[in-house]
Amino acid sequence: MASTPAKAVVLLSGGLDSATCLAIAKEMGFQPFAITFRYGQRHDAEIIAAEAIAQRLGVAGHDIIDIDLAKFGGSALTTDMDVPKDRDEAAIADGIPVTYVPARNTVFLSLALARAETLLATDIFIGVNALDYSGYPDCRPEYIEAFETLANLATKAGIEAAQEGEKGFTIHAPLIDLTKSEIVNRGADLGIDYSQTLSCYDPAPGERGTPFRHCGRCDACLLRKKGFNEAGIDDPTTYEA
Repeated sequence: MASTPAKAVVLLSGGLDSATCLAIAKEMGFQPFAITFRYGQRHDAEIIAAEAIAQRLGVAGHDIIDIDLAKFGGSALTTDMDVPKDRDEAAIADGIPVTYVPARNTVFLSLALARAETLLATDIFIGVNALDYSGYPDCRPEYIEAFETLANLATKAGIEAAQEGEKGFTIHAPLIDLTKSEIVNRGADLGIDYSQTLSCYDPAPGERGTPFRHCGRCDACLLRKKGFNEAGIDDPTTYEA
């Protein structure tokens, strides 16, 4: 009798990176349970994208969790603060931008950890990247390592695994040392339809049957364009500019 695949919780934002991360989890043989957050962001386009990706890639379950980080403000993604546009690569790489949402990945991973513990899963996937990214402190390898340590110290499952001399929770970040072009190539090899994904910080309503349009000018759009261009793969994204 074939063994049941191990369960894994996959953070799915609806973006290019998280879609690729989900596909990698499936390729590794995990039974993925996606988790998406409606966290007070200024648009629902990424929720629409996440639902489409989860359906297309065939997850075992998909939870959409409502929290309200907008109550705290502090980010252009949750307030009426202007989203930076048309910045060059040097500006994008310099410092932590106003699109950083305070402690967002810590909040998301904590809830993913709780979901994993209820599923009796010990694997969590997150599509963070430390190369072609906008300087977010919670996308770095040392952060992922620290959270994995926390996960095994702060949970019943982690403590019981340690008592048995076994490995507890593992936080997988398979994209963390890849360039955006390498991520695009990886996803293309896995058959991802990137036209369904949303990277944009300031999307517009879609036209001609598309659910949304990328602005084409924010940091995320510029990095996305750069990734497809350097990968030598046609960019299926609908941009306003």
